[in-house]
Amino acid sequence: MQAAIDSANNGDILILTAGVYTGSVNVHRSLTLLGSNTKDGDSIIDGEGSGHVITVSAPDVVIKGMNIQQSGTNLVAEDSGIFITEEGDRTRIENNYFENNQIGVYLKGPNSAVISTNVIIGSRHHRINDRGNGIYLWNTPGSIIEYNDIRYGRDGIFVNASRDNVFQGNRLRDLRFAIHYMYANDSEVSDNISINNHVGFALMFSARLMVKNNQSIGDHERGLFFNFTNNSVINGNRVSGGAKKCVFIYNANFNTITNNFFEECDIGIHFTAGSEQNEIYSNAFINNRTQVKYVGTRYIEWSKDGYGNYWSDNITFDIDANGIADQPYKPNDLVDQIIWRHPLAKLLLNSPAVQILKWAQSEFPGIHPGGVTDTAPLMSPPPADFSVPGDLLNG
Repeated sequence: MQAAIDSANNGDILILTAGVYTGSVNVHRSLTLLGSNTKDGDSIIDGEGSGHVITVSAPDVVIKGMNIQQSGTNLVAEDSGIFITEEGDRTRIENNYFENNQIGVYLKGPNSAVISTNVIIGSRHHRINDRGNGIYLWNTPGSIIEYNDIRYGRDGIFVNASRDNVFQGNRLRDLRFAIHYMYANDSEVSDNISINNHVGFALMFSARLMVKNNQSIGDHERGLFFNFTNNSVINGNRVSGGAKKCVFIYNANFNTITNNFFEECDIGIHFTAGSEQNEIYSNAFINNRTQVKYVGTRYIEWSKDGYGNYWSDNITFDIDANGIADQPYKPNDLVDQIIWRHPLAKLLLNSPAVQILKWAQSEFPGIHPGGVTDTAPLMSPPPADFSVPGDLLNG
């Protein structure tokens, strides 16, 4: 196969019949490699457990319809199924099947690459941090990662020091993080589905993101995690299925968080570390054990233009039938804060002293410790339509 690549001209199309081809190969010309997925078998590129199976070091390469397997296992050397160098601008990796590779696809420096409609099955090594990522991006501006099915390994998609990327329509299962995002600005994360991962979407140290219409289903620790995420829009996402925290917001500022559904978590939203000037409204907090965990003394308003959030535990009235509750909603009080700081205080929840404290706060609002207030809570959740393919839920 390497001899065929070496003798080809830029723009040529190499069609691989069914069979096993030996890696490692270097695509150093602008070629199209088309594999065979027929009843007679697949075009398999086998790295035989050493290095990268395919290295792309030329622009405008297309790799399509291959079964790519058996890279090396050295994380330090970044062994990958396909390794795209900074010379690989506009590379397209489409409709391939990856298995038994340390890293599925590594984009290390190319511009405007497209990784689309691939199946990537990662390692199941018992130490999750010794596994590689499904798709790894470093300094690859303008790249698109879309409609891939990624399972096992460490992180489904990990991006570092990049910008102007689009991550859309991916399905990510049985991982540490579905999408792990560091120092990557001006990008979009949309229409992705995360199932049974430790964390769904961890978006950190980034600004001006559009995070919309993603779903976290049955993730264990956190559905959405925003750490130093600023000036971003988080809209139309859903977290459900029992995570410890539906969303964790840590030192994230100037964001608009709206039309999201946070359901059936231990904590609906954990809001901490000086996060300021965020607009949080038109969200639904449904059947979370604790709707909001906010430890602080500042007063924060979670409504905008007379439109707040829906709280499933808010027993209230709407006498004028305008869809807005007649009383403000305050999810936390002084007793909650005492329990967060001193967990053993739970033993005193039914004591007369605690009951007196709760009564005093209701009668004398001046002793309320600050925190979140929704002055216009909704009587019903905002309209939403979250659909998931049955094969994804059952597979």
